[in-house]
Amino acid sequence: MSERGALRMQLDQLMREIAKFGVVGGIGTLVNFAVFNLLRHTTDIPMVRASIAATVVAICCNYVGFRYFTYRDRDKSGRGKEMSLFLFFSVIGLIIENGLLYVTTYGFGWDSPLASNVFKFAGMAIATLFRFWSYRTWVFKALPAEAPAEAAADRPVPAAESFLASEAPSAEAPSAESSSARADRAA
Repeated sequence: MSERGALRMQLDQLMREIAKFGVVGGIGTLVNFAVFNLLRHTTDIPMVRASIAATVVAICCNYVGFRYFTYRDRDKSGRGKEMSLFLFFSVIGLIIENGLLYVTTYGFGWDSPLASNVFKFAGMAIATLFRFWSYRTWVFKALPAEAPAEAAADRPVPAAESFLASEAPSAEAPSAESSSARADRAA
């Protein structure tokens, strides 16, 4: 495969990964906003605490989506390590997302429903970039690439084995020619 073809294939694979990440992230965003606004408008929980609770619920939903949809073809060994790293990077994302909301709410006093949703969304956008990079780099690692088919065909051993297999006499019933040849040698 040419270098340009390989690059095109890598870009196509990255675009599919981004699209799948976006689908799971979109569902997580809906869950996050639904829980956030439900808690904000039906309870007396302070805004940033409601946002943290909503983010935790969305993180749980997202793990399932990433593991079984976006990154289902990635390495599945070491599930404990994977979950630990996922939680570690998710907590950093949670701090990024809710840190912006905290600063705008308590630092600038912008706590209207519209402002809280706008700054929560902005924090989510920044945290999403971080999460995409960290999840694909550290959490859901790609399996090592298999050797290309052309490289396997260039190896001499399989070629020799296939040549010998086609030249080897059959272990089944002997042919008529081989029987007559044996009879001539015996006489």
